[in-house]
Amino acid sequence: MVPLALSEDSPVTEPVAHRSVLPRETLELLAPCPDDVVVDATLGAGGHAELLLDAIGPNGRLVGIDRDASMLEVARRRLARFGAAFVPVHGDHRDLKQMLLAVGVDAIDRVLFDLGVSSLQVDDPARGFSFRTDGPLDMRMDPRTGRSAEMLVATASEAELREILWRFGEERRARAIARAIVRERDIRPIRRTLQLADLVARTLGPAARRWRIHPATRTFQALRIAVNGEVVDLDGLIEEAVSLLRPGGRLAAISFHSLEDRAVKHALKSLADRCACPPGMPVCGCGRQDLVRVLTPKPVRPSADEIERNPRARSAKLRAAERL
Repeated sequence: MVPLALSEDSPVTEPVAHRSVLPRETLELLAPCPDDVVVDATLGAGGHAELLLDAIGPNGRLVGIDRDASMLEVARRRLARFGAAFVPVHGDHRDLKQMLLAVGVDAIDRVLFDLGVSSLQVDDPARGFSFRTDGPLDMRMDPRTGRSAEMLVATASEAELREILWRFGEERRARAIARAIVRERDIRPIRRTLQLADLVARTLGPAARRWRIHPATRTFQALRIAVNGEVVDLDGLIEEAVSLLRPGGRLAAISFHSLEDRAVKHALKSLADRCACPPGMPVCGCGRQDLVRVLTPKPVRPSADEIERNPRARSAKLRAAERL
């Protein structure tokens, strides 16, 4: 929660392995202006932040938040050329208001949530996010805190595992996979990513190899969400961010799976249509004023060209709203 000091390191370009998703569309919907105060609540490698900093100019200010210290370092080097206009903060975006107050910000003009996992995190075997390379079964976005996926798999009951896989992964074979995990851990600890991925593939059988996605995709997604609490109180986070926006300010959120997208959609809808009066009332009597105007009746999706350049963008959905 303390802003990181900038060093004299030279700026770096975005690593080839990481491409920001929907960059043009995000910039168009946020429409940042010179001198704006902007928050990138999920900074990652800083790709979106770089575009926003260019738009707000030297007198603007961008607060970039990330709970992964290694990603903050990547972004810090990349954005060093912006000097004091960029304020990197190490912390969890769910503590948004508290972190902003700590750096002297109590009102903002633009805020972005990119809710996906960075390609740099996924491609690092040591982080344990991927079922394609072997590594420790970790999956924590902040490796210093919380329980890892290994600990979750080792201690959760079969019923808890089944609920996690069904709720966060929408895995139809959740019961069978949970049962297989419990049986396997009674024989040997499940500590490696490929060990778990192979267990899931064997449990789902040969037919699963013909699926469009890897058999372990939903299991790894579910465990990652559970480990990091990614969907916990997302509607509350959106509401808090909107409360910080000045009139005319804008919020954008990029999600990568249906749970997050539904939460963002419902949060924005509830803020855009707050009247609680019964249908047919000629005049609103509840006094609940709408807080936002939804700018995206349907989510913005990546173009075919972007998906061809960056296949990981294929599931991205962008939604945005303007503070009234």
